[in-house]
Amino acid sequence: MGVTRQKHAKKIMGFYKNNFQFREPFQVLLDGTFCQAALRNKIQIREQLPGYLEGAAQLCTTRCVIKELESLGKALYGAKLIAQRFQVRSCSHHKDPVSGSACLLSMIEDGNPHHYFIATQDQDLSNKVKRKPGIPLLFIIQNTMVLDKPSPKSLAFVQKLQSNQLVPEYQKQSIVELKEKEGLVKQEGEKRRKRKRAGGPNPLSCLKKKKKKTQEGQEPSAEKKKRRKRKRNRVKAEATQSVQKNEGE
Repeated sequence: MGVTRQKHAKKIMGFYKNNFQFREPFQVLLDGTFCQAALRNKIQIREQLPGYLEGAAQLCTTRCVIKELESLGKALYGAKLIAQRFQVRSCSHHKDPVSGSACLLSMIEDGNPHHYFIATQDQDLSNKVKRKPGIPLLFIIQNTMVLDKPSPKSLAFVQKLQSNQLVPEYQKQSIVELKEKEGLVKQEGEKRRKRKRAGGPNPLSCLKKKKKKTQEGQEPSAEKKKRRKRKRNRVKAEATQSVQKNEGE
């Protein structure tokens, strides 16, 4: 049972790490109901939770949660002592404290920028958390801590993100214009044109053939010049011999 629960947590943690950038140390916000359930079931939150999440965890709460536990008296005195051991994160209710559930909801507004986990046994708070994408939810059941599976809101958010539906149309147009400005579109067109011309005839081979034809055409004229020169030399030699013969007579 423990191995199955650990695999379940590992799979869910992978979902939040890959899609919502959750990183160690994991920030876990606890309310009074979770502390009370841990006390009743003898769960050592600080020791057991990092092993369950397979990573370092910072346990924290708010002043509003502690104030709420104090107002409930002796019945939740043990839960108050547990909550006081955790880091107290600043909230926006310094002068006018609100309920613990309202305070925790305010801590995950604006897209949960601090990547908080919410640890609670409050069913109403859990339902409100599930309406926000990317909020891991922890609760205690059957003497064990359980990381709830991703809510439909989180799954729908990731699906839209993967299908590129979250990018506004004006941003898509800006991306196209930026590509054209940087010359990326032109470069792609040039590559295609180069590929088409690669199958044509080699211009250098054509030049070589023309040069060869020119040389072949020049050879007969050079041979004629040599023949004419030999003929002139022969005629001169015969004329010289004839003159010398006449003078001898």
